[in-house]
Amino acid sequence: MENTDFLIPLNGLASDKTVYRWTAGREFFEEFSNSDILDADLKVEAEVEKSGHYIGIDCHIYGSLTVECDRCLGDLAVPVDTLGKFSVKFGSGDGAASAAEEDGREIVFLPEADTDLDLGQIIYDYACLSLPVQRVHEEGGCDPEVIRHLGYQGSQNDGQGEENPFSALKDMFRS
Repeated sequence: MENTDFLIPLNGLASDKTVYRWTAGREFFEEFSNSDILDADLKVEAEVEKSGHYIGIDCHIYGSLTVECDRCLGDLAVPVDTLGKFSVKFGSGDGAASAAEEDGREIVFLPEADTDLDLGQIIYDYACLSLPVQRVHEEGGCDPEVIRHLGYQGSQNDGQGEENPFSALKDMFRS
């Protein structure tokens, strides 16, 4: 994917540190055809350090992603705060050691001819990986009408005494 918003021009990069700042919203995740992310408000700060042939990138991604709650299917804002550290190396990476890290940094291999580094895929991957496996509202935050229909027995139960439709099965295997 070619996203010009997240490009770092490596050819014109000055020695020393350079900071890039971007935002990533819903449109960014739509470009990846991700239907799990309903909305996004992410800030991205990439501090790029160049010294000789070394290029190091510290990428801080923070903000929030809105996904569906696994319990009530309502909108759930999930905070995101993650840091990726990378070293850029030119070449195919075929002859490199199989280790994907060097000094605690992931290695990003670029073809010799590349003059820009597109961080779009990296930002997308890190944001998605920062989401929890189970995405549910805090206790009491789910849609009470949905919870009532589900017969959820947690503290969110509205106390009307409506019986769980599966309660008849609870003694099925007892003898």
